[in-house]
Amino acid sequence: MLARSADSRFPSLTDRFVAYARINTQAAEGSETYPSSACQLDLARVLVDELQALGLVDAAMDEHGYVTATLPANDPAMTKVPAIAFISHMDTYPQVSGANVQPTFHENYQGGDIALPKNGVVISFSENPYLTTCIGETIITSDGTTLLGADDKAGIAEIMEAITLIVENPGFKHGPVKVAFTPDEEIGAGVKHFDVKGFGATVAYTMDGGQRGEIENETFCADSALVCFVGRDIHPGYAKDKMISSIRVAADFIAMLPKDMAPETTEGMEGYLHPITMEGNTSSTSVHVLLRDFDADGLVPKAKLVKELAAKACANWPGSSVDVEIKQFYRNMKYDLEKEPRAVAYAMEGIRRIGIEPKLGSIRGGTDGSNLSAQGLPTPNIFTGEQSFHSFTEWVCVKDMELATQTILQTITVWAEKES
Repeated sequence: MLARSADSRFPSLTDRFVAYARINTQAAEGSETYPSSACQLDLARVLVDELQALGLVDAAMDEHGYVTATLPANDPAMTKVPAIAFISHMDTYPQVSGANVQPTFHENYQGGDIALPKNGVVISFSENPYLTTCIGETIITSDGTTLLGADDKAGIAEIMEAITLIVENPGFKHGPVKVAFTPDEEIGAGVKHFDVKGFGATVAYTMDGGQRGEIENETFCADSALVCFVGRDIHPGYAKDKMISSIRVAADFIAMLPKDMAPETTEGMEGYLHPITMEGNTSSTSVHVLLRDFDADGLVPKAKLVKELAAKACANWPGSSVDVEIKQFYRNMKYDLEKEPRAVAYAMEGIRRIGIEPKLGSIRGGTDGSNLSAQGLPTPNIFTGEQSFHSFTEWVCVKDMELATQTILQTITVWAEKES
C-alpha cells in the first residue's frame, strides 16, 4: 500500500474532504443554466488549482464546468496501457441544504445511535446496520442542519488522495490515468455536455458508491411519463354541470397508481412507478411520473399501465382529456459493460488486493456512469463509503474512504500489470 511522504505538503484525505464539504455546491432544479448553480464552480476552481499543484499540467475547467486532468504513464512499458479514468460529481442534492456544512467528527465510535449537535437529529443504529462495520473507527457527519455532502465529495477526496499518493511515490508504475469532476449529477444532467471522445479514456469508474467492497455494474432502466390532463374552467359560482377540474382528474389518476409499485413499497430488483411532481390549475394539470425497471422490456407494461389509468381517470370525468408522453431517460449500464468485461473484472481484482471480497451490486437509481456507458465509455461504480445520503443524517466512515483510495490505486495497478 502506498503511503504519504513524511514531509508531504498536500492536505490529508480527511482535510480535503472537510474543505470540499464546506463549499456549497447544491444543484438547483428547474434552472436554465449549466451548471444549474454557479456555486458548483467554486469547488471546480479549487480542484483545478489542486490538480495543477500536483503536477497535472493539463488540469482545466471547460465552459460547462467540467474539471478534467491527466496523469501520464510514468514508464515506457506503461505507454500501451489503456487510459482509465476516475470520476466524481461536485454537486449535492437540491432538496436538502448544502450551505454552511459543518463536518463533525465522531472518533472511536462504539456503537449505538449517533446524536448530532443540532436540531435533535439522530442517526439511528437500527436504521443503519452498516454502523456495526465501523465500530472503533472515525465517523464524519454534519451538525444536523445540512446534509454532509459525502455524496459525492467523499469520491472527490478519494480520487485526489490517490493522485497525491502516486505523485509522492514515483516508483509506483502506472499507465495513463485521467480524472473528471462533473456538475449536476443529482438532477440527472451530470454528463449532458461531456465530451467522451475528447476525454480519451477506454474505461472509467465513478467513485459514488456506498459500503466497502461494493462495485455496482447495474442501474435502473429509466423512462419518464408526462401525463397532461385537460379540463374545463368555468367561474366557480356558475360551474354546476359545466366545470371539469383537471386537478381532480389528475388526483384520481394518482390515486389509481398501484401502491405495490411505489418506491416506498419496492426494493432489490423491483421496479416502480413514482409520481414525482404535479403542476396545474382547473384548466390543465401535468403529472410527472418516473418509470423504473432493471430490464428495458419491463418498462413497456409500466408505460401501458400509465396510459390505461390516465384514460380511466378521464372516463370518470366526461369531457376531460389526456395526453401521455413517454421519454427515455437512461438504460441499465450492464448492457454496455458486458461489451468491456475488463472494466468490472479489474476493479474486482483491485478490491481483492486490499483484502476485501468484492460484492457486485445494483443501483436503484442512475449515475453519470449510466449515460457514459451508453455513450461508449464503460463506467461501473465503486464504493466511497457514503451512507444515508440526501439527508440530514448522512455520514461516512473514514476507514471506508481510506479503503476506497487504496482500491483506486490497486485498480490502476491491475490495469498496468495486465495490459502493459
